[in-house]
Amino acid sequence: MRTYFCFLLSLFLFSGAKYAVSQEQNDPNLCVGNYYTEEEARSVLRHLKEEYKTKKEWLQRTEIIRQGILNGAGLVPFPPKTPLKPVNTNLRKYDGYSVQNVAVESLPGVFVTGSLYLPGKTEGKIAGILSTHGHWSKSDDYGRFREDAQIRCAALAKMGAAVFAYDMVGYGEMAGWGWKHNHPLALRQQLWNSVRALDFLLSLENVDPERIAITGASGGATQAFLLAAVDDRIKVSVPVVQVSAHFFGGCVCESGMPIHKSESHLTNNVEIAALAAPRPMMLVSDGDDWTKNNPEVEFPHIQYIYRLMGAEGKVENVHFPDEGHGYEFSKRKAVYPFLAKYLGLSLSAIKDANGEITEKDITVEPYKKLEVFSEASPRPGYAILTNDGVKW
Repeated sequence: MRTYFCFLLSLFLFSGAKYAVSQEQNDPNLCVGNYYTEEEARSVLRHLKEEYKTKKEWLQRTEIIRQGILNGAGLVPFPPKTPLKPVNTNLRKYDGYSVQNVAVESLPGVFVTGSLYLPGKTEGKIAGILSTHGHWSKSDDYGRFREDAQIRCAALAKMGAAVFAYDMVGYGEMAGWGWKHNHPLALRQQLWNSVRALDFLLSLENVDPERIAITGASGGATQAFLLAAVDDRIKVSVPVVQVSAHFFGGCVCESGMPIHKSESHLTNNVEIAALAAPRPMMLVSDGDDWTKNNPEVEFPHIQYIYRLMGAEGKVENVHFPDEGHGYEFSKRKAVYPFLAKYLGLSLSAIKDANGEITEKDITVEPYKKLEVFSEASPRPGYAILTNDGVKW
C-alpha cells in the first residue's frame, strides 16, 4: 500500500488540501463535496486497483475502510443497545398494504420517527427493507413525506416486504422539536439511528433476517451504503444517484466527520459502497449529477471488486443518461425487479393486466398523517429535543 499512499499524498497536496482548509471545522482529514476533480478520481481508482489483486488483499482493505468509518464517526466502541421501546400510532389500511407511524429510541430519549409499511396479507416470513431519504427540504417535497418515497414504500409493501421509512436527523418531527440537520455530529447520530432502525426491523417477528435490504436516493443513498458497509445484516443494497469517485457528499451528515481519511488511510465512496460485496447491490445513476460517470468509472471498479469476491453477477448498474437527480418512476421501475429477485418479492403484485409495472393503486398521504406524535398520542416528556442533549 506504500506506493498508493505516496501517490495520494502528492494528490492531496495538489488538490485535496484546497478544499479541506475551507471547511468550517478546518479539519484536514475531512473529504467534502467535490474533493477530487473527475480526472483525479479516475487516477485514484486506477492506483487503487493495483493495490488489491486478490480476494485476500481486498478483504484486508475492507477492514481498514470499515474501521475508518467507525473510528471517524466516533462509534468505537458502539454505544450500548438500549431498549427500542417502539411507539405505534394511527394504523391505516389501503389496497394491498397498511401504514402505521412508528418511533423508536435509538438512544435513551432519542426518538427516531418513521412509518412502517406492511403487506395487506402475509404468510410465513417476509423480507424487510429500510427506506432512507435525501435532502429534499421544500415544504411540498420533503424528506420521507415526499410523494416518490411514499409510493416506493407502499409498492414494496404490496410486493410482500415490511418497509420502515425513517427521518434523517433534524428532519420531520425532530426538526419541529429543535433538532438540527447541520450539526457537526449529525453523521454519527444518523449512522447510529440507521443501525437501530435495522434493529427495529429485525425485531418484527415475521421478518426474515436473511432477506434485508436498504435503498434511498441522494443523501439517502449515502445512508444506505454506509450502513451496508458497517453492518452485514444488510443483505441487499440499492444506493440511488449518489455513488461517485470524485464527490464525497456535500452535507455534514455525509462528510462532516473524518470517515474517509485518517493519518493511516484514505478511501472514497466507491470503495465504501463496494464493501457490500459479495452481497447483491444495484447502483442507479443519471446523466445530470455526480453519478454521470458511473458506467465508465465507478461501476467498473466496483464490478472488479465483486469479481475478486466471486460475485460479479450480483452487482448491477442502471444508468439514465437523460435524467437527473431523483428516485422517480423510471428508476423505481428498474429497482423493483432487482429487489424482487433477491428478496423473493412478488413483482406481479404491482403489475397491470398488460404485465406492466404500475403504482396507480397507491395512496399518497398528507404529511400530517405520517407524523407519529400528536395531541392524541403525545411525545414522551423525557424526549431529547436537541442534538446537544444526547448523552453518548
